[in-house]
Amino acid sequence: MYRVRLTDFEGPLDLLLFFIKRDELDIYNIPIAKITKEFLSYLRLMASLDLEVAGDFIVMAAELMQIKVRMLLPRDETAAEEEDPRAELVRRLIEYKRFKEMSQEMSKMELEQRNVHYRGFFHADAKLEPAEDPQESLRDISLFNLISAFKSAMDQMPRKVVHEVSMLNVTVDEQMSFVMDFLRVHGPTTLLRMIAHMTEKIRVIVTIIALLELTKNKIIGLAAVDGKDDIAIHHSTPVVALPMPVTA
Repeated sequence: MYRVRLTDFEGPLDLLLFFIKRDELDIYNIPIAKITKEFLSYLRLMASLDLEVAGDFIVMAAELMQIKVRMLLPRDETAAEEEDPRAELVRRLIEYKRFKEMSQEMSKMELEQRNVHYRGFFHADAKLEPAEDPQESLRDISLFNLISAFKSAMDQMPRKVVHEVSMLNVTVDEQMSFVMDFLRVHGPTTLLRMIAHMTEKIRVIVTIIALLELTKNKIIGLAAVDGKDDIAIHHSTPVVALPMPVTA
């Protein structure tokens, strides 16, 4: 079957959607007589411009006229409720409309990605040895363990009668460095032991976020502590830095 693609639309369903959008028609209640007239006029225009008419356009014109005839025929009142003759066409239009909108959205994403330049030259980066077990970073731990440990950490904070508002300059990167330094000095530890000296809630919260970020990157591992609302923290894999290339 010969395929026709014009400036504004492609295929008969696209043409029908164009008519529906232009005339602000209800896609669930298509005026078949009006849209058939528009469709046939367009076919005549294609012929006058010496454009080869695709078979699917002719088939669609025949289907529209068939639907029009079925709607003009009297209905059998004694028979069971008949489906609207336009129902199948409506389903096809809605399905085509969904695919077309998704195609436009993916084209937009493609254009946006053309403006993205990813960083290269990874040879001098520190490398992490792959973990033997993909689940090693999270052993017997769930979201409920994290929530319970967070509640215990918050309950451990000293309570103040007067709430003082102050700006605390603490970042996730800083607390990630703190976690790694703490593990380097003290070895495997627990969350409550790590935040025991902290007096600001925001620092505890940022520390927990840092733990999750390090766990996601497979740098540390977390495990549940039996019988306690606490989390065990340990190194996941050793960091192995690649030697810098020697230049002449």
